[in-house]
Amino acid sequence: MSTYNLIYAVVRQIPSGKVATYGQVAELANLPRQARLVGYALYKVDPQSPDIPWHRVINAKGEISTSPFRYGTEYLQRSLLEQEGIEFSPDGKINLHRYRWQPDWQPDMREGWEERVGRGGASQL
Repeated sequence: MSTYNLIYAVVRQIPSGKVATYGQVAELANLPRQARLVGYALYKVDPQSPDIPWHRVINAKGEISTSPFRYGTEYLQRSLLEQEGIEFSPDGKINLHRYRWQPDWQPDMREGWEERVGRGGASQL
């Protein structure tokens, strides 16, 4: 499984109404200290695609990361998160203590781990 596909497999498991940070996704994908790589992978996702819930990944400050290359998708991201019940503070932050996804699994290096995650089977770990 490619690195980007592994990242997408983790992101697909973030439930509606929860968020994860770029660093958290990297750790869960067995890519420690690769938060920026997660950002690059999610930048490649079509914002209109329902397959990968890219909007549920935010930065470690609890904010939506902005970029001049995103063409307004930070507004789309906020709207999608609000539709899922996530609330923002007046300064645009999400309370990570309240909304951070806490999966009941951790990555491991056992053979076949990536394939199980890719099939949505991480809960079987």
